[in-house]
Amino acid sequence: MSDSDTIAAISTSLGNSGINIVRISGDDTFGIIGKIFKRGKSKSDFNIEDIDSHTIHYGYIEYNGNCVDEVMVSVFKKPNSYTRDDVAEINCHGGSFIAKKILEIILKLGGRLAEPGEFSKRAFLSGRIDLSQAEAVMNLISSKSEYSLKSSMSQMRGDLSAKIKDIRDRLLHDVAYIESALDDPEHYDLTGYNSELEVDIRQCLCVIDKLIDSFSYGRVIKEGIDTVIVGKPNAGKSSLMNNFLNEDRAIVTEIPGTTRDVIEYTVNIGDININLIDTAGIHETEDKIEKIGIEKTLKYLSEAQLILYVIDVSESLTERDIELYKRISSIPHIVLLNKIDREISKDFDSSLFEGSVCIYYSTFNKTGYSELINSIKNMFLNNEIDIENEIYITSMRHFELLRKAKESLTNVLNEIDNDLSEDMLTIDIMDTYEYLGMIIGETVDEDLFDRIFSEFCTGK
Repeated sequence: MSDSDTIAAISTSLGNSGINIVRISGDDTFGIIGKIFKRGKSKSDFNIEDIDSHTIHYGYIEYNGNCVDEVMVSVFKKPNSYTRDDVAEINCHGGSFIAKKILEIILKLGGRLAEPGEFSKRAFLSGRIDLSQAEAVMNLISSKSEYSLKSSMSQMRGDLSAKIKDIRDRLLHDVAYIESALDDPEHYDLTGYNSELEVDIRQCLCVIDKLIDSFSYGRVIKEGIDTVIVGKPNAGKSSLMNNFLNEDRAIVTEIPGTTRDVIEYTVNIGDININLIDTAGIHETEDKIEKIGIEKTLKYLSEAQLILYVIDVSESLTERDIELYKRISSIPHIVLLNKIDREISKDFDSSLFEGSVCIYYSTFNKTGYSELINSIKNMFLNNEIDIENEIYITSMRHFELLRKAKESLTNVLNEIDNDLSEDMLTIDIMDTYEYLGMIIGETVDEDLFDRIFSEFCTGK
């Protein structure tokens, strides 16, 4: 496969819809379009020389004398296109057969089926976007919340790239000065330069630290909050799940042990998502299937970011309730004192939960639901996310590279304190330069590069 091939793919999800889009990019894009596209009602020939870039044209796709579909064709001439090659997008009717038929014709006329992410890969290779911006494209497509959408747009605009490039420029300037002084000491003086270098390194570290610290919020923005619902059988866990979903998706009965396996759903609560996991009730049982469900529950508890502990206030607390509360007390949690629409047991003692966020709740009429949502937001967002003005690291790859960059710059400060020679300092400075370059794709392992783009949608 060659980067000069003309590639094509269906860029919309296949299925019946209003439209589907077939995208083409490469040197022979307009040559292929000219063979199959007839413009307007008169079905005149397509002449690219007479057409301006960034325009859309009505007409028909015809092949071997047969009219395939009535379409609109968008034209983007190089270098002002997504890939910086010639690009055309055929907007056809939304039946999957029609889109596949048009794609098949394009492939017969010399196009090649694009690999997943190949359009974005070409945009990266042509220098139109860097690697972090390319990754933001897929984050944008998979966004499921307002914060995730805005964070992806910020990264696509190049906000993160600008920060990274600024640090790299400063570090490269420092290394260049040191190397110039070592090569030409008569014209470049290193006396006292370590003090200036230390100021530069600390300022760079300050920016890197802020980006690293943003990752705790960034993960919530991108992935949501992994939230496990626990409690004894028939406490109201599945009913709580249905409250979130606003429909009866989980089976709810008065029979304890109805939920025998883990049930997962993602729910949007405004700016962020919560990944709800409804678990089997924890209790002693001889049922093999229930035991497997309970084992899964305990596993999910150890990995949870938030636990919603559902307590039935119409019954007195048991040793099992207290034991489970102790197990989750070190993990962020909210205690839901459920079934307040019923008579509260005279033996129920809520003092056990002092120090925890407790909400009197009813899954029957959703009393306390707004308080629960606000408590989750306050616990994880704490009104500290400024998505309009701040950059948030949402990628584990970026986080790990920033962490390595910080480690290298910290080594430089230690080396300055220990009066090591300037040429030794440049080794760790350049390591930092390389780590940061991997974020934006200036330096990247080919296998990693291929893996990143292989995770993209076909046609993007």
